[in-house]
Amino acid sequence: MPSTVPELSMLSFVPDEMPDPAPYHLLTSIVAPRPIAWVSTISAEGIPNLAPYSFYNAVAGFPPTILFSVSYRRKEPKEKDTLRNVKEIDEFVCHVVDETMSESMIQTAIDFPHEVSEFETANLKAVPSVDVRPFRIAEAPVAMECKVTQIVPVEGATNVMVLGRVLRFHIREDLYRKDLGLVDTMQMKPITRLGGPIEYTKIGELFALKIPTV
Repeated sequence: MPSTVPELSMLSFVPDEMPDPAPYHLLTSIVAPRPIAWVSTISAEGIPNLAPYSFYNAVAGFPPTILFSVSYRRKEPKEKDTLRNVKEIDEFVCHVVDETMSESMIQTAIDFPHEVSEFETANLKAVPSVDVRPFRIAEAPVAMECKVTQIVPVEGATNVMVLGRVLRFHIREDLYRKDLGLVDTMQMKPITRLGGPIEYTKIGELFALKIPTV
């Protein structure tokens, strides 16, 4: 049966022909919503750092491994504190940002000097981790202590991928679905990133899809 949906005209863009930073903004509005990795690191001098990254996802389950991507600054110093820290101390803690913590998260996106701790500027309680040296956020609903396994420059780009193996999960007790071994994602209420510098969203409607059997 022929489709009754009217055919719409399509626009076509070539990234190399678009002005900077138009390709970035277009891409981030398409690949959405994007989870936010709220990453805690520590320098060799013992200075804590906390910053959010929305180029982030799970990339392996056995063993559990996550990835986030750090871009270089357009100004000096080019290398952000997070990247320098994971090169010096190959560990980090990745937190979930829930609805109650959105304002604190955005405070840690400010480009502070290296010697400033974002835990203090965002008024967050830093507590010791168990298996890694960076601190974790006491108020976060979920935290994952991670060991860096790879640091991979993205060819032709100003980004560096950081992969980390999860050594320990910290889950707020009321979120853990013991019968399934899952977190209640709806109750966790994560916020996610959309396109543009200020667009975020909350989790929407839950529905189920089952893979058909052959």
